Amino acid sequence: MAGAGVTAPILTPRGEAVSIVHLTAEYAPYARTGGLAEAVMGLASFQQASGLPVSVLMPLYRTVRDEAPDLEPVGAPFRVPLGARNEEARLFRVAGAAPNGPRMFFLDHAEFFNRPGIYGEPGGDYPDNARRFAFFALASCLALPRVASGPVILHAHDWHTALASAYLRTILAGEPWVRDALSIISIHNPGYQGQFGPEALLELGLPVELYNWRQLEWYGKVNFLKGGIAFADWAITVSPQQAAELRTPGGGFGLHDMFIALGDRLVGILNGIDQQVWDPATDSQILATYTADQLEGKRRCKAGLQLSYGFPERPNVPLFGMTGRLVHQKGLDLILASQRLLQQDAQFVFLGSGDPHYEQALVSLAASAPDRIGVQLDFRDVLEHRLMAGVDLFLMPSLYEPCGLTQMRAQRYGSLPIGRRVGGLADTIDDGVTGFLFDAYEAPAFEDTGLRALATFARREVWGRMRRSAMARDFSWERSVAAYLDVYRRVAASGPRA
Repeated sequence: MAGAGVTAPILTPRGEAVSIVHLTAEYAPYARTGGLAEAVMGLASFQQASGLPVSVLMPLYRTVRDEAPDLEPVGAPFRVPLGARNEEARLFRVAGAAPNGPRMFFLDHAEFFNRPGIYGEPGGDYPDNARRFAFFALASCLALPRVASGPVILHAHDWHTALASAYLRTILAGEPWVRDALSIISIHNPGYQGQFGPEALLELGLPVELYNWRQLEWYGKVNFLKGGIAFADWAITVSPQQAAELRTPGGGFGLHDMFIALGDRLVGILNGIDQQVWDPATDSQILATYTADQLEGKRRCKAGLQLSYGFPERPNVPLFGMTGRLVHQKGLDLILASQRLLQQDAQFVFLGSGDPHYEQALVSLAASAPDRIGVQLDFRDVLEHRLMAGVDLFLMPSLYEPCGLTQMRAQRYGSLPIGRRVGGLADTIDDGVTGFLFDAYEAPAFEDTGLRALATFARREVWGRMRRSAMARDFSWERSVAAYLDVYRRVAASGPRA
């Protein structure tokens, strides 16, 4: 990771330097189910590289011990008063962590976190997830004096950590170290809000008076994300377009009034990618490196990808690709319904895992045309790199997409994305310049755009110009970190939300 220069400290109105503490349920490589882990890792790492004092707090899952066996305790165990029970927590950190990375801390509670899964196992979520993640949020707040000194910006990510701001402003409000604590909540995926039956309120240790339509109650349920928004000082979502969509009935997932009430304290900032890791000119995980001006390596990567899926090597046939979680959100229904596109003289490769329904549907589709449609359910990072380098077109027809990272990587590798004009896709794909966009979440709209992309692929001069434009795009974390820094300075200057 390249150094980004030394950033001036974030200061309170009294001139005190502010530390940043991220709370997250996922962080690569310790625990990952989707884009959250990579997004928080990228943000925290590049913030630390810029000179900011950054710490990260996450649960001590079983997977953490696999990735970081050398853990050391930080202080003695401490009590966490959660409802009618006192739970014991212990804080650990990575021994001998790299000096240029954020300080990593892990909260241990064997009963809650030493399990095979993060949120659940095949068959469903863990039934005590409300208590597990309420514990993590409250224990993290209680651990703050061990993690950072002086004023703190507590930056919580998604519903799993959202209640941290509620604890700070209610049952912990009298603690001296809370006086200067500020809270931010990042909404990475508003479709997941942490909704539980009203009986869960008794397990959270929060005043029952908070169960009202302005704070925790949502259509007869306890809503963690709503509670976090109600008490956070600022909120950040992961693209400017997503920030606008959250304020609408159709895009706010039932919380649009909460987002509207935030006013200018709701900000949209695009995630970034590590452009040293995702660089086809230096990527050691692909078959051959290449640049926008020297594309022979990309042709070799395409041939290698075709062979790996058992396709005939046909350099002039367009190759479509898709990688990621195989879930409804990602637009798989549109792809599977688009027979006009799937029956073209083109090749398609799919990489990822997820909903068994979509896995089986793709396996069946591949079996119907094995010489030009392939699927691989065994996702690995190296396979994603090789797919990005080998395909011509990248499919991302999402139902909604708060930010998205794969469309950024695809453009860096000269693989033009086909995406729906929502969220971060609208902010990162320039229709007809670096990729292709459509509006309606309907198979005909997606098919028409796919056919438009095929027609463009046949126009070699236009295609080459678009590919060069895509590969020149700046999706760096340095750009994103600068925008976050601006928000942090505004948060520190304005103080707690009334």
